[in-house]
Formats: sequence, structure tokens, C-alpha cells
Amino acid sequence: MKLNENNDFMLEAIKEADIAINNKTGGPFGSVIVKDGKIVGRGHNQVVQNKDATCHGEIMAIKDASKNLNTFDLKGCSIYTTAYPCPMCLGAILWANIDYIYYGCDVNDSQKIGFRDKVFYEKMQDKSRFIEVGKKDCQELFKRYENSKGKTNY
Repeated sequence: MKLNENNDFMLEAIKEADIAINNKTGGPFGSVIVKDGKIVGRGHNQVVQNKDATCHGEIMAIKDASKNLNTFDLKGCSIYTTAYPCPMCLGAILWANIDYIYYGCDVNDSQKIGFRDKVFYEKMQDKSRFIEVGKKDCQELFKRYENSKGKTNY
């Protein structure tokens, strides 16, 4: 998709965030995913409602778009989100192959209202919590996958 800074799509992401605020399902985070000029996925923060730390607006929009498009590969899509994605959401956006990320508020704006995204970006640099265990067994697992020609059912 051609780069398109369409504020109408951001206004739709804001509507999603308003759902989270009004229903007290989570923070002021909403997202829409757009392909070929049409919204194909919507999501808002549902962390509190679902008691699930992974239910961020971007993740919910990716799930919705994947369901609607019947694919995990969202190449050719853009995401409009009310805040710069946290590390988890950024990872999901990259795994989904979304082409462009349009965001409203930055990490500092999120921090000002009590969200810790900046801390997580900093903690990602600290490798002291990562401990390698069972490497040989896991390498054997990877070898089995490689020998199966990396086939999956999709």
C-alpha cells in the first residue's frame, strides 16, 4: 500500500480507544488496520476486561484483521494506532508483516499518563534475565522441524 497519512483512519483508531475508555476495558489505546483504503481490522485495549496483559489495541486489531482476511500475513496493510506501539505490539506488527505504522502519541506521552512502555524498551537491553536451558534438546526439536521441510498447515 502506498504511504497514506489519512487522518480519517486515525480518527477511527481514536473511536476504538474511546470504547476502551468508556467501557473501562483498558487504557486509551485503539487501532485500525487498513488495506487497499479500507479498514480490515479494529481493536482497542481490553487488558482489564479480559484480565490478559496481551490484549492491547494493536494485538486485538491484528487478530481481527487476520480473521477477516483469513491470513496471518498482513503484508500490504498499514496500522493506525493512538500511541507508539509497546515492544510486544511492535513485535506483533513486525511478525504480521504490516507495512506502515501510523501513531498518534509517542512513548513520552504514554509515560505522562502512567504507562511504562519506556521502561520496557530499556529492560529489553538487560539480558541478565535470559538463561539458556536445554539447548541440545531444543536443537533436536529444530532439526525435526527442518527435516519436515518446515511444513505447516496453512
